[in-house]
Amino acid sequence: MADAQAERKLKDARTRAAIYEKLTETGEKERLKELLRQRLTECGWKAELKAYCNEIIKNKGLEQITVEELVAEITPRGRATIPDHVKAELLQRIRTFIE
Repeated sequence: MADAQAERKLKDARTRAAIYEKLTETGEKERLKELLRQRLTECGWKAELKAYCNEIIKNKGLEQITVEELVAEITPRGRATIPDHVKAELLQRIRTFIE
């Protein structure tokens, strides 16, 4: 049973790697990144996250926080607040690309 799970994980990793390579080689990865940027700006996500960054900097002080600390603090919130419709659109575009 453990062998089957390990085999499945290996197969999944290979599939992800092949998809990533194809996305990169064809330029689709860059197009998807640009679409993501556009959608996140349109829905206000980018502005909200920027305001959150400014709030953190204001509370902690510009000289008291590093870029790395700021990124570590905002990343979970950033990922959690991406609208579902944006995720769904990107996933659909990836599925269409794979087919």
